Amino acid sequence: MKIANIAEFKNNLSKYLALVEQGEEIEICKRNIPVARLVSSGPRKKTNRTVLGCGHGSVQVKVDLTEPLIPQDSWEMLGK
Repeated sequence: MKIANIAEFKNNLSKYLALVEQGEEIEICKRNIPVARLVSSGPRKKTNRTVLGCGHGSVQVKVDLTEPLIPQDSWEMLGK
């Protein structure tokens, strides 16, 4: 178990968090009196939140997507 005073812990937080992730316990002291213990919460669980196919069949396309929306003779007015 590592022991760190509050100022040292604050200045080296990333280092101590890396140690905790590796399974080390950190005791945090205020004026050399223990006030807290930092321990790992356990291994991280990676959850897949993507639900494939959840919208299947919910959209209906009623136009031909390969044809232009406006007639071809009206394209000239868009260039101006």
